[in-house]
Amino acid sequence: MLAGGRHPRGHPLTEHIADSHEVIRVIGARENNLKDVSVDIPKRRLSVFTGVSGSGKSSLVFGTIANESQRLINETYPTFVQQFMGQLSRPEVDGLENVSPAIIVDQERMGSNARSTVGTATDVHAMLRLLFSRIGAPHVGSPQAFSFNVPSVKGAGAVTLQVGKDKGKKERRSFEITGGMCPNCEGLGQVSDIDLDELLDRSISLADGAIKVPGYTADGWMVKGYTESGFVDPAKPIVDYTEQELHDFLYKEQTKVKIAGINMTYEGLVPKVTKSMLQKDRDALQPHIRAFVDRAVKFMPCPECDGTRLNEGARSSKIGDVNIADAAAMQITDLAAWLATIDDPSVAPLMAGLRQTVDSFLRIGLGYLSLDRSSGTLSGGEAQRIKMIRHLGSALTDITYVFDEPTAGLHPHDIQRMNALLQQLRDKGNTVLVVEHKPEVIEIADNIVDLGPGAGRAGGQIQYIGDVAGLRASDTLTGRHLDHRAQLKGSVRTPTGALEIRGATQHNLQGVDVDIPLGVLTVVTGVAGSGKSSLIHGNVPGFADVVVVDQAPIKGSRRSSPATYTGILDAIRSAFAKANGVKPGLFSANSEGACPACKGLGVIITNLGYTQSVETLCELCEGSGFGDAVLEYELDGKNIAEVLAMSAAEAADFFTKGPAATTLDRMIDVGLGYITLGQALNTLSGGERQRLKLAISMAKKGAIYVLDEPTTGLHLADVDNMLGMLDRLVDAGNSVIVIEHHQAVMAHADWIIDLGPGAGHDGGRIVFEGTPTDLAAQRTTLTGEHLAAYVGA
Repeated sequence: MLAGGRHPRGHPLTEHIADSHEVIRVIGARENNLKDVSVDIPKRRLSVFTGVSGSGKSSLVFGTIANESQRLINETYPTFVQQFMGQLSRPEVDGLENVSPAIIVDQERMGSNARSTVGTATDVHAMLRLLFSRIGAPHVGSPQAFSFNVPSVKGAGAVTLQVGKDKGKKERRSFEITGGMCPNCEGLGQVSDIDLDELLDRSISLADGAIKVPGYTADGWMVKGYTESGFVDPAKPIVDYTEQELHDFLYKEQTKVKIAGINMTYEGLVPKVTKSMLQKDRDALQPHIRAFVDRAVKFMPCPECDGTRLNEGARSSKIGDVNIADAAAMQITDLAAWLATIDDPSVAPLMAGLRQTVDSFLRIGLGYLSLDRSSGTLSGGEAQRIKMIRHLGSALTDITYVFDEPTAGLHPHDIQRMNALLQQLRDKGNTVLVVEHKPEVIEIADNIVDLGPGAGRAGGQIQYIGDVAGLRASDTLTGRHLDHRAQLKGSVRTPTGALEIRGATQHNLQGVDVDIPLGVLTVVTGVAGSGKSSLIHGNVPGFADVVVVDQAPIKGSRRSSPATYTGILDAIRSAFAKANGVKPGLFSANSEGACPACKGLGVIITNLGYTQSVETLCELCEGSGFGDAVLEYELDGKNIAEVLAMSAAEAADFFTKGPAATTLDRMIDVGLGYITLGQALNTLSGGERQRLKLAISMAKKGAIYVLDEPTTGLHLADVDNMLGMLDRLVDAGNSVIVIEHHQAVMAHADWIIDLGPGAGHDGGRIVFEGTPTDLAAQRTTLTGEHLAAYVGA
């Protein structure tokens, strides 16, 4: 029976709660940890899914409902189209009825394509290009003449005539494409240059170690390729090289040479290092090489286009005194004001659509952005709200919109706006499904589905279905914590020192001077875009002993797991090896212990052509990734596959001492006791990734920890645990700096630094420094007002 006296769909006592066509009916869902879940979700209503992290919310909403909707839609396309789309597997569910087309609006970052901007991602730039092609003066061409992704090209080629008496005849014709791309930077807005002083020390010779590139030791083979090539004098300081010697050393093209009797290919140092290091994926490099690359490569605005990405022709066309580059560089609040001044009947329909889309930025709290902002620099929350803009003006109805914590990254002041947008989508006749923890969003739900009671194997069951009043009266974990409020501290810690930041001007910061206290819990607050991240991430990492724990994806292969990332697997393999008198390598699915059929992946991947592939469970190892011989070895009655299938909490009971026990305790400490040791890293959310990084960083004492919204993805009940963990970090002698919007974290702080008063150029200033008690009492800032309301001051 559910809390509130209700039963899930499929229970013998359940009656149909509505016309069957008015609900999305889920029957027997078993995706991930779901335990035969059956539920009716009302259509054209706003349903919020709650429960602790790992309770099964995403498995039900994303893994079951949204996945099946998209799979069914994909199957309607021709086979050749499906080949480019990839194939979604059918979710583990007995039945799904009345599923409408689903649009997923998640927090996945928008990628790091250098050509993608806020303007191109939302089609606003396309509308601006059309506007300037219509009324810009002088007229320079069609909309593509204002596109930084289209080059200007002149040429000639053969064409086949399609009509007339000469049909089929080939004819050579000239053509000209007028694009807006800057020819110097190819539309990227910046050019790169290698700082030679980071590659070498000109004052000494190659024999004395002039090359400063990692791996190029004076007596190593990499350097011998130069010293014994015959092109340079290895004993001469580089500053004394002739022009020819310097060219041969730095830039010479590939040439065959013989060194110590071995045929080798000689190549100048710059192209060699460029290919081996600078052109590689930066995040995939080893940390010391990545640090070298960051020092050696300097990016600067393109001198020809001043960083605008556009050629001179595109920049010459103006509306009034504003060209398209000026418009794209404006803060969107200013862009809206400028668009309001344009009154030309010939573009009235275009202006209506453009103003409506720009207004969506303001209503969604993103007015501080500019259209020329690279989409790869957006946070997960900003990326999700950018995706929302595409749908707010859509003419589509009876769509299922699926949101993953849409309030992530939002100040309490902005949550009300987000709620209004969710309700707007619902009122257009759409079904809105929201995975969320914030009480402010739960309060506006038409229907709530609460999962639990715990996480992982302890969850996967429906605890409550109904309205907010019923949830509040229920005895579920979510119901009990819905009105829970953290209290202001009676006393705060005394700082042991301070990080002094002077004249900070990154992004919108306006010459900020601030002292961040050490030895305490400092919370940095302010509306989205006020300058919090610019202040902290732009300045604090430059100090010593700083550990930055963010939500960026953890790099690794499909074989990477929490066990490999934290190093627990090494301890586990050693324990198995010692207990059985065999080598540790035998217990690795990546080497000796791998299943011969799937090579340790646990699945068989069948490529069907192009980008399409199908994954099926490996029947030989039944998904464990290990060979049969390995699974015969046991440690206290468990084989290696069974141990890796344990949750962190279960493993902590199994490994009660040693390095594995210490790391497992830290994982539980940060609220990750439910994740399994062997699950793929790419299945973790941004909040889970951050907490996993924190778990392995906690061993460092006397450090300065920087956390970026650590409550993301945390249930109300888990926030208290997070606060306790932050206290333990500080009490162990560390300093903790947290960028956060959650009022419970603010109330628990020793010191608050509030930025604002607004976002973009309306922010970038310190508007309050002091204790949470003083902030709530003074109510002089937006943060202060919301904190006071939260604690009931």
